[in-house]
Amino acid sequence: MKSLTLTVPIIALRHTATALVFLLALAFTSAAPAPKAPPFRAGAAAVDITPKQFPLNMPGGFSANMAESAHDPLHARALVLDDGATTLAMVVVDSLSVAPETCNDAKAIASERCGIKPEKILVCGTHAHSAPSSNSTNGPAPAVAYRKLLVEGIAGSIVRAHGALRPAAVGAAAHPLPEEVFNRRWFLKPGKMPVNPFGKLDQVKMNPGTSPDVLDRPAGPTDPDITILSVQDPKRQQIALFANYSLHYVGHIPKASVSADYFGEFARLMPSRVRGDGKFVAMMSNGTSGDINNIPFTVTRPPREPFEQIRIVAQKAADTAWHALRKIEKHNPSACLGMIQREITLKYRRPTAEQVAEARAVLAVKDPAAKEKLPRLADHYARSTIAAAERKEETTTVILQAIRIGDFAVCCMPFEVFCETGLDLKKRSPFPRTMVVSIANGRHGYLPTPEQHKLGGYETWIGTCSVQEDASVILTNHLLEMLGELAKAK
Repeated sequence: MKSLTLTVPIIALRHTATALVFLLALAFTSAAPAPKAPPFRAGAAAVDITPKQFPLNMPGGFSANMAESAHDPLHARALVLDDGATTLAMVVVDSLSVAPETCNDAKAIASERCGIKPEKILVCGTHAHSAPSSNSTNGPAPAVAYRKLLVEGIAGSIVRAHGALRPAAVGAAAHPLPEEVFNRRWFLKPGKMPVNPFGKLDQVKMNPGTSPDVLDRPAGPTDPDITILSVQDPKRQQIALFANYSLHYVGHIPKASVSADYFGEFARLMPSRVRGDGKFVAMMSNGTSGDINNIPFTVTRPPREPFEQIRIVAQKAADTAWHALRKIEKHNPSACLGMIQREITLKYRRPTAEQVAEARAVLAVKDPAAKEKLPRLADHYARSTIAAAERKEETTTVILQAIRIGDFAVCCMPFEVFCETGLDLKKRSPFPRTMVVSIANGRHGYLPTPEQHKLGGYETWIGTCSVQEDASVILTNHLLEMLGELAKAK
């Protein structure tokens, strides 16, 4: 019995000692500081992609437009963001559009060199009509050389921006510049609508001129805002500014010259508006400008010298971006990043049997006098109709991207998107502020809304719009779903 009475306290003491050790360890652990969250970082870079060899075709019209020299430089401008869990890149390229194949090649090279996943990279073109083709894999030597230069330039901009990552903070805002955006689709007064290339009458006309005897009213709205994403270092010096404006190119470039249009001139001017460290990179992306341009149809603008109107628009855009920047009360140094990419399958449009027959009849006309009586561009669109009828593929796959940067969102679409779609996305987005980037990861033609399809006009014709008429609705719904997923993520 004595041995038993001695054993019980010893066991109790052992349990007490173990408990004390556990409590001490717990106290020490709870007193230790929590692991520090990785800092939000950003880096930016610009790489010159001005062609070195000429002549080069600038594919922005109905006939060859050959460039013999460069009026001003072209660039690929990249912004890389990293929150410790997600790294993403956003690249703006001075190009009519960057073909999907060229995008994919550049993304693969950048991913191999700096580790950013291809699906976490946005590559968008500015839609400058004075830039060379982006995807000439064969043909004239200057065009093939330019594709190689473009791929390396895009990839190089991402790699350089990634190498420049440093602590940063982000903020977003918008400020209006309404006087430089005009809806280019118009209802005309009774009896003033000319026949279209198919010999039919549309309800609206693109670029109808400025005659008050002809014009009735625009067929859609405009988006007046310049939206910006501002990136600053801890000393509040500007690292980058990613801007977006729903305005087509301005044009009126010196003849036979490559140019970055107002997008490039904005990037050149913006460093004079903000406090940077000498490495500041500004970039202007193309918003939802499929039905918007810089022509004030109700007035006659005084004559301009080549490139003058570009300078005017760029100067106003830089001033507007500066006003937007001043609206940001505080930049966020711990913004959460997220990026979702989806591949969406859309149906190609098919002409009716009647449309095909009419197109063949147009192409059968050989007599010069009879050809002169055909509607303007009848031959061109007859060929487009036949090509659409003979296309083997029934569908095409396009890439959508949605990006979250704190409480700011970016939607990316590979089309010339109508302004109405951009305004709708901004209104219905779960984020306080949303930017919509067109000509992103390729270009698959115009993207009218179903309502605009009913009105007809250039942007709705087979040959300029190749996908099903409700494509804008399908893509908008997908993007809203993607934004919803990003908004729920922590």
